[in-house]
Amino acid sequence: MSIRTGFWPTVRREIARMASRKMYLGMMVVIPVGIVLFFVSLLGPGLPLKVPVAVVDLDHSAMSRQMTRSLGATELLDIREDLESYADAMTAVRQGRIYGFFLIPDKFQKNTIAGNSPSVEYYNNLTYFVPGTLTFKGFKTVAVSSAAGIVRTELVSMGVPEQMTTAFIQPMTVQEHPIGNPWMNYSIYLSPSFAIGGLALMILLMSCFSITMEIKEGTSVNWLQTARGHIGVAVAGKLLPHFVVWSVVGQFYLAVLFGWCHFPCGHIGAVCAGMELFILATQALGLLFSSIVPNPRMALTLSALIGILSFSFLGFSFPVQTMYGAISIFSYLIPTRYMFLIYIFSGLNAFPLYYSRVYFAVLCAFPLVGCLLLGRLKKACLNPVYVP
Repeated sequence: MSIRTGFWPTVRREIARMASRKMYLGMMVVIPVGIVLFFVSLLGPGLPLKVPVAVVDLDHSAMSRQMTRSLGATELLDIREDLESYADAMTAVRQGRIYGFFLIPDKFQKNTIAGNSPSVEYYNNLTYFVPGTLTFKGFKTVAVSSAAGIVRTELVSMGVPEQMTTAFIQPMTVQEHPIGNPWMNYSIYLSPSFAIGGLALMILLMSCFSITMEIKEGTSVNWLQTARGHIGVAVAGKLLPHFVVWSVVGQFYLAVLFGWCHFPCGHIGAVCAGMELFILATQALGLLFSSIVPNPRMALTLSALIGILSFSFLGFSFPVQTMYGAISIFSYLIPTRYMFLIYIFSGLNAFPLYYSRVYFAVLCAFPLVGCLLLGRLKKACLNPVYVP
């Protein structure tokens, strides 16, 4: 009976604390909503287009001008400058004005007509991975198509029928059919990744803040008294109002991604359920951090460190399978990765739920892990000592 009578007063107490501080509204609603809207608007086009590049034309012939026009016609490249030398182009790259340049050598047309196989060089700055990769793709496409046109001209001049030149140049036609993302839209993959990672960071921070601030302010004894001395009831009553708010925000995330942005989603019910379990698991992780170091400064630092690093070692942009073993272990210790895998398997690829069962099970196990050190947290709450 004491457990039942202590739970709802603890819930009401936490709601009053949340309502008394505007920071809860900002950290739990304003910032998370701003994160998802920022990323879907930033990646709205789906793919960066018209990357700034330059052309260094040392030949100034009809053939080199035609190649320059071909570069300008591609949707990936935007020829911002027509430079006179390699040194000028490298200076522009170092200054960040362009992400690469296409170098057409001197006597290019003369050597081409003479059959001397001139070389065309292109340079791209992979310090910035996405624009550098797109620059490389655009340059390579133009170089290959131009080389094919030159070969076709030579074959025709040698007496080969024009209809037969295609068989020599491109004997096999390749058709690409990207599964799950036929539009090659970067936002479908990146926006949910960054948005979910940002939400996890906010959940970790606010879970640790709400628990450890009780110890810092010396109100942890009253918190336990309200819960009739049961630390499990105290934690459940404190985190339940947070869970309700986070659930609304999480479902808003999914509504923006799948409703407003029209991202493909095979099993929307599974993704929604995964979001709820993900929020609960992340709260449990914040509870574990608060139990390990029941100090707001240390707990928030640990949460921020893990939350920020999760963007790097959870497989969003670099495959976990190719990480160093000591680093890849951390990818399996954060709920964000399992939510991301649920989105990929059940949402993006529409696989049967059978293939996501392990990820759901792991998310369900996180609350049990979060309760392992409740005894340590209770001891800290009964003797609140804040060390700056």
